[in-house]
Formats: sequence, C-alpha cells, structure tokens
Amino acid sequence: MPSLPYAKNLLFFVFASSRGGENRARIMNTLQNSPRNANQLANELGLNYRAIQHHLEVLEKNNLITKVGEKYGATWFVSPFFEANKEAYDELISKTYGGVK
Repeated sequence: MPSLPYAKNLLFFVFASSRGGENRARIMNTLQNSPRNANQLANELGLNYRAIQHHLEVLEKNNLITKVGEKYGATWFVSPFFEANKEAYDELISKTYGGVK
C-alpha cells in the first residue's frame, strides 16, 4: 500500500495534537512488537483499562490498527495503512516526544 498524501496530517492529528497522543504512541509501539488484547496493553503500559479502550477506538477509527475477535478477547494488530506510513510515524514521534518507550 503506497503512502497517502494525507497520512502525515492524520498521524499528526492522532499522535501530536491531542492529549492522549503519547499514550496512543506507546500503544502503537507495543503492538508493533506483537499483537495484544486490551487487558494485556493496560497491564503492560500501566494504564486504566477504560483509557486503553478509548485509545484503541481512536486508533481503529483512524485505520491505524485492526482487531481479530470480539469483545474482551479481541486481539489488536497494526494495520497495513500504518505499516505503509511507518516512516512518517517514526519521524513524527521522534520530533514530538524524542521517541516513545
């Protein structure tokens, strides 16, 4: 999938121009290593389960992640769109947060 012209704007909106951007970046970095469910993300990142659910909804709505399964057992993966624009994401995160753990 080729990089889309609006991808940088979308990435900026989701990760740099809103309060939850850094936590969404932490979620994306975690999912790049391996898929996880919401409970695993909450435990690993030390965030409230409901906050994780909110961030996952935002990321899914913006086509940055996809899920397999339903409800509590759903497993989240990075999307092909995200993978196609990973270079722009890495650049943005580096400039905005100096990298995210």
